[in-house]
Amino acid sequence: MNAPHTPHLYSESDQRAIPSAFLDALQQRFGAQCSVALAVREQHGRDEGSIQAPPPAAVVFAESTQDVADAVKLASQHEVPVIPYGAGSSLEGHLLAIQGGISLDVSRMNRVLAINAEDLTVTVQPGITRKQLNEAVKDTGLFFPIDPGADASIGGMTSTRASGTNAVRYGTMRENVLALEFVTAAGEVIRTGTRAKKSSAGYDLTRLIVGSEGTLGVVTEITVRLYPLPEAVSAAICSFPSIADAVHTVIQTIQLGVPIARVELIDANSVRMVNAHSRLSLREEPLLLMEFHGTPHGVQEQAETVQSIASEHGGQSFEWASTPEERTRLWTARHNAYFAAVQSRPGCRAISTDTCVPISRLADCLLESVAEADASGIPYFLVGHVGDGNFHFGYLIDPNDAQERETAEALNHRLVARALSMGGTCTGEHGVGIHKMDFLVEETGAGAVQMMRAIKLALDPKHIMNPGKIFRV
Repeated sequence: MNAPHTPHLYSESDQRAIPSAFLDALQQRFGAQCSVALAVREQHGRDEGSIQAPPPAAVVFAESTQDVADAVKLASQHEVPVIPYGAGSSLEGHLLAIQGGISLDVSRMNRVLAINAEDLTVTVQPGITRKQLNEAVKDTGLFFPIDPGADASIGGMTSTRASGTNAVRYGTMRENVLALEFVTAAGEVIRTGTRAKKSSAGYDLTRLIVGSEGTLGVVTEITVRLYPLPEAVSAAICSFPSIADAVHTVIQTIQLGVPIARVELIDANSVRMVNAHSRLSLREEPLLLMEFHGTPHGVQEQAETVQSIASEHGGQSFEWASTPEERTRLWTARHNAYFAAVQSRPGCRAISTDTCVPISRLADCLLESVAEADASGIPYFLVGHVGDGNFHFGYLIDPNDAQERETAEALNHRLVARALSMGGTCTGEHGVGIHKMDFLVEETGAGAVQMMRAIKLALDPKHIMNPGKIFRV
């Protein structure tokens, strides 16, 4: 694999010129919903990743599908880039205005439009977050299971084909989005899919938009699957003498067909950081954080099976969390692992990456990657949704130290190359964004990327929809 050439710093010279007539038309149409204030633009010009770029020229706060359509039509007339913005929690530079343009903030479009409890579906606007959605449907006895950690927007999760801690049992956004409404690059409103569980009608445009990272249109409505709240839920943690022991426990659990709902690996570095951040006293060894859903009898049976497997691999300090408060405490600590890591080295930035490999190669990929990271001397953290072969490294660098950045990027490069050589993917859930464009070519081949490019140019001939992401045009 050739070394990637993605820059980490963009300048105003990389951005397209924005006609003043366009900004005037935008202000006239949107009034107070349009801001050119520097603080607002800077907020919308950065994400949780380490790539830097100048802010967008303006921010439009859309409150309806019509607002989105009107903003895109104006942008199309003046050939100005449009970057959709939800919660700002992406990690691969998805929302950066590297070619200039406007940020189209859909966070005010956060209503639940229809709950169809009998059909186990809900239709929402893109700005609603996963926590807000679950709060809205909790009285129905149903829930939305996709949990990427951050309280991301459903629109953003759709655009990046997110997954997270529950994916081992409930799948990813790909399996859970049934229908969409989106605005094309020409400002046309298109609907795809239905609330029916399956269809053989024409091209699967829903799946085309899911995971397109805002490069084909702006999502304005999403219909997703809901699931019955489990009768019983139990969480457990178990510490292991090594990462290998923890991973082999997971592999055996999955291969035996145990329907575990969540299984997260946290390495000793991460446990230490989480303990300091969340004031916990977990054993500072590799650990698995697991959750079981089902009937009381089923949950007990699953847990006993996993506990038996864990003991065969040196698992110890098996602790249970059966009350909602105890489970929330543990999962909050896990979800705060990224922030705990960043705070462990004041002033640092995290070069965060994820890959996913077949479960049979998980141990090999993880152990080789850990050995390289340890040898580098760069502080790092490791967490993973290892039940489906997905894991995350975060390399903590001094953003002003070019050598540290180079070392971290080299580690990331070798990690992805290793995953691809083992039949895996360059990203299991973060998406391609800017950071992994070269890796996408290595994974899929130039022909496949050219096909994606042809689709992009057919649907967005002026190249205004989140340009510079996924692949180069």
